[in-house]
Amino acid sequence: MMNQKMQCLEDTTAVCILETFSHQPSMMLADKMLKEIGKEKAQNTYKERVPSLPSGQFVRSYFSSFSNDGISHTQDDYKEENDEEVCGYAKARQLFCSNNYDGIIEHCTEEIETNGPQMAEAILMRATFYLLMGQALEARPDLDRLINMEDSHPKLRANALIKRGSMHMQEGNSTEAMSDFATAVRIDPDNQDIYHHRGQLNLLLEQIEDASRDFEKCTKLKEDFALAHAQHSYAKYRLAILQQSPMQMQSAMQMLEECTRKFPTCAEAFALFAQAQSDQGQFQQADENFQKATALEPDNPTAYVHRGLLYLTWKKDADGSLAMIKKALDIDNKCDFAYETLGTIEVQRGNMNVAKEYFEKAIELARTEMEMAHLYSLCVAAEAQNNVTKKYKITPPSALNM
Repeated sequence: MMNQKMQCLEDTTAVCILETFSHQPSMMLADKMLKEIGKEKAQNTYKERVPSLPSGQFVRSYFSSFSNDGISHTQDDYKEENDEEVCGYAKARQLFCSNNYDGIIEHCTEEIETNGPQMAEAILMRATFYLLMGQALEARPDLDRLINMEDSHPKLRANALIKRGSMHMQEGNSTEAMSDFATAVRIDPDNQDIYHHRGQLNLLLEQIEDASRDFEKCTKLKEDFALAHAQHSYAKYRLAILQQSPMQMQSAMQMLEECTRKFPTCAEAFALFAQAQSDQGQFQQADENFQKATALEPDNPTAYVHRGLLYLTWKKDADGSLAMIKKALDIDNKCDFAYETLGTIEVQRGNMNVAKEYFEKAIELARTEMEMAHLYSLCVAAEAQNNVTKKYKITPPSALNM
């Protein structure tokens, strides 16, 4: 059955190439088939994947998106001289604070199974690390359990709802995701993290006005939360584009610039300002701000990827762009965003075999089945184009003739 689908996809791809990707019905059919094949391949592969932790930088970046989750910002003092006596959640916290994430799940489990005094915190931390490893099935029972523990701290229950809501979103269920966020608001209405993360989900849903309101609410609850200020400014920029308002655009760009002045150590503020400047054709200024972002967080690969894309748009320099994005992989060889971007650029250059290799590396790092399905669709598209060009001796139009 899969072979028949691939043959059908190749025929449709050949038609798209001959039509120079200009006939909408053919392209829609190819897109539909790619999604079906990608979904089927992901269903078969995802359940066989070996879970692994992402890079330490990714873990730290994830936790930094919460201003107070009840587990990562507590001021516990676990003295090294008593290391042999430390166990359970206390040991998990000690490992966490030393950026040593292996063993955290094991020690949280110890706290949970012995009904330790910090069982609620241990449940939340274990669920969080399951999510970071792409083990949503293992995380779900822990999140459900904590959410139903009405005697636990509202902040812990709200954080569990944020994470379960985000998990629903990753599974494509936006209704249940928003329901969890609404419940979190009822439990802990002044919790800034709820509005911050709901704002991010609203951005994904293209509900830009709702996202802007959520980010604004977050910044009012915690005025020094730099990340939320940066994302509020960027949401305002997105809203200006949506409403095609030059006045709002000018105001949003000023907000983004002001955010970099107010929070000069926030790399995300410079990166988002740079993305907006790149969109507006202010390439030199954008490059300068991406450089500031990488200087502030030299171990964060994302800004290098965005800077590589800037090179492509600005200088039409595919080789320079690829070199910059590969710097991201020198920093973090588990950066799936970098592999996906490299694959996409190689497709545009017509290097389908190379693109396929990059997509396959990204697939190995996928943390959700939905993400894996998307990457498989990209990989299969590259494979189909490669097969068609060899079989029928036709050449697809290249967006990057360099």
